[in-house]
Amino acid sequence: MDVEKLTSKYIEIVKSDENRFYKDYLRAVEAVANSSAIYKGKPVPFLYQLMFFTKEDLEIFKNIGKTMISITNKVVNKYKESPDFRKKFGYSKLLEDLILTDHGYDVNVPIGRFDIFYGGSDNFKFCELNTDGSSAMNEDNTIGRILLETESMKIMKEEYSISYFELIYKWVDESIKIFNKFNPNIEKPNVAIVDFDESGTPYEFEEFKKAYINRGYNAVIADPRELKYIKGSLYYKDIKIDLVYRRIVTRELIDRSEEIQDFINAYRDKAVCVIGPIKSQIMHNKIIFKILHEEDVQKMFTEEEKEYINKHIPYTDVFSGHRSVYDEVLNNKDSYILKPMDLYASKGVYAGRDFTFDEWKKRLDECWGKDYLYQEFCVPFTRDFVEFEDGKVKVSKFGHIIGLFMYNEELAGMYTRIGKNNIISGVTDYYAVPNVLVE
Repeated sequence: MDVEKLTSKYIEIVKSDENRFYKDYLRAVEAVANSSAIYKGKPVPFLYQLMFFTKEDLEIFKNIGKTMISITNKVVNKYKESPDFRKKFGYSKLLEDLILTDHGYDVNVPIGRFDIFYGGSDNFKFCELNTDGSSAMNEDNTIGRILLETESMKIMKEEYSISYFELIYKWVDESIKIFNKFNPNIEKPNVAIVDFDESGTPYEFEEFKKAYINRGYNAVIADPRELKYIKGSLYYKDIKIDLVYRRIVTRELIDRSEEIQDFINAYRDKAVCVIGPIKSQIMHNKIIFKILHEEDVQKMFTEEEKEYINKHIPYTDVFSGHRSVYDEVLNNKDSYILKPMDLYASKGVYAGRDFTFDEWKKRLDECWGKDYLYQEFCVPFTRDFVEFEDGKVKVSKFGHIIGLFMYNEELAGMYTRIGKNNIISGVTDYYAVPNVLVE
């Protein structure tokens, strides 16, 4: 089965009666506005189209994830064993100590979203690896369910079996499996979904909370400042917490560590199961792409893994040091993108193609020697999507980034963003496109 043909077939359906399907699109817009697919107070932007994938795509994604998990585990083990290897990351003493803390179960990255540019088969490049704080499961599932009930998709479903990738309950079930490794003696752990109030995604947190409760667990959403460590147990108000689903990104956890000492001490003492562990930061920080390309590091990998890294992980290095680095990035601006080492949601990311030479030089001067990386620019692959302009169908090419959700080291589903800009993210013009399997 060919996704291009599936996409063309869907577009022809919509074009066949644009007035009918425009009205249906407006109904979907209203449904999303009244749903939990809300980000920063606004409905998540979407189009009247899903992202179609086949079983063949799914097998490729499973293999991409499996190989990256294998690489991840080797890197984490090396970090634990080698003080010299740790120096490559430049982490603070606090962060290094927390990474080296035994977290009580055998999974280093229990949840992650590995973002890739995907052109089919073996034609893909990584954009970044998200571990702690991985998000957007709810918006994919919520918008996906709405679009699957549209009139255009009902026509598609007459010919194909089409299903979405459920991501909320699946995570609940996988997190409980991990907890059982940490403590098999507590049958019904009390769960806290933890992030700073001002940083979290409350609509998504509520969906996870409901899912835990529906599975029979007591669950709360907690700011880490509200957690108290008393006589060897972590409490939220009068509730003893057994499992923390950590949504605090590590950068913020470290920056605000003085505010959350009870939580940190409970983690150090293994008094609570924290999913994911601070170890996941090893792969989350963007400097990992530089480190994976280093010759001495590649000795720990198989030939297959080395080939995978060299082919699919874009060349990355620190934007500092010798002036030749600055000159290379300045004079070849269309070939590079600048990224801060450890910010998220594409904050502070600049693509040379978006600037004139003088504008690019100004950006480089601002970023030189300041915890920035320069990276090979990857041109996003494109796919045709339906838009409506004044009620009329317009078909446009959009670049896309596909996030592979990994739960407990297995592929769980995807999150796709599309856009027409060189950077596709929540801080630029983008749309979320739910993912479905077509059989």
